[in-house]
Parts: sequence; structure tokens; C-alpha cells
Amino acid sequence: MSFTCQTAARSCARSLRSSSSLRTSTIIQRNTSRRWVSTEVNPKVSGIVEQISQLTLLETAELVASLKSRLNIPDMPMGGFAAGPAAPAAAPVEEEEAAPAQQEKTLFNLKLESFETGAKPKIIKEIKSMLGLSLVDSKKFVESAPKLMKEGVPKDEAEKIIATLKELGGKVSME
Repeated sequence: MSFTCQTAARSCARSLRSSSSLRTSTIIQRNTSRRWVSTEVNPKVSGIVEQISQLTLLETAELVASLKSRLNIPDMPMGGFAAGPAAPAAAPVEEEEAAPAQQEKTLFNLKLESFETGAKPKIIKEIKSMLGLSLVDSKKFVESAPKLMKEGVPKDEAEKIIATLKELGGKVSME
């Protein structure tokens, strides 16, 4: 299992702060059967651990940032495996810069600008079904126009929503 450096450093700092040196030595002796715990503690490593345990949270964050930059460790998202498909690790930097520009062009924010007074009940019903709001919340939403309806909507879906609300008597802008 892989942890980010920051998470590991915070975990180590918390565990070291909460335990005294005597308690730490008994934990190491108790866990000697585990594979990852060394039976012999290197004095150099124990000195570093002792110094890290004395750091504040801000100093620990600075330590983690400097270790990441010095060891060339990339920042990893905290989502784990459920975060979605992973990007290829060997992708050139140029492709990474081009991808955000394409996303900006294809994702839009929809804003309900205004509506015809006779079409208000139809607009409320459509907003209720589209956003999953209650009837009261949908009414408040429509009455507070102009208001942002959705963020990060693909162009095709945005155009469908605009066409639907335009037919009902509403005016929606795509930003």
C-alpha cells in the first residue's frame, strides 16, 4: 500500500508526539515480529525521528514539501483507487498543458437569466426535475434569477438544457 509523503509524515509526527521515548521503545520491541520493523534501531535514524517529533505541524509541512522537491516525488491525489482512471505516467508535459485548455472549451456553466411570467410554473417543474430540488426550493431558485444552475456541463448537454428551457419561456446563458 502506498502513502503520500505528506500523509506518512503527518502520521509519523502524530504517533511520535503522542508517545514518550519509553513507550516508543516498548512499541518497537513488541512489533519485532512484523516484517517492516527492524530489530536494530540505527542511532542516526532514531535521532532524525526524535528531531521530527519535536516539529510543529507547519514545520512538518515545510519538511514534507522540501523532501518532495529534493527527492522529485510528485503530488498524488488523495482519492485512492476510486478517484477514476489514472493518467499515463510517461505522458509528455506538452500534452498535460493542452488537456486543460480543451476542458475549458468543452465544459460550461449554465445560468438562468430570466423567464416569462406566464411560463413560471413550467420553468419551476423543469428546474425541479433537472436539479433534483424540492418544489419549494425550485420555486425559490427560479424566483432568485439570474442564478447559476449547473457548473461544468458538457457542450452537448448544455445546448439541450438551453433549448428545453427556451421552449418553456426561459432565458439561459452558457458561460
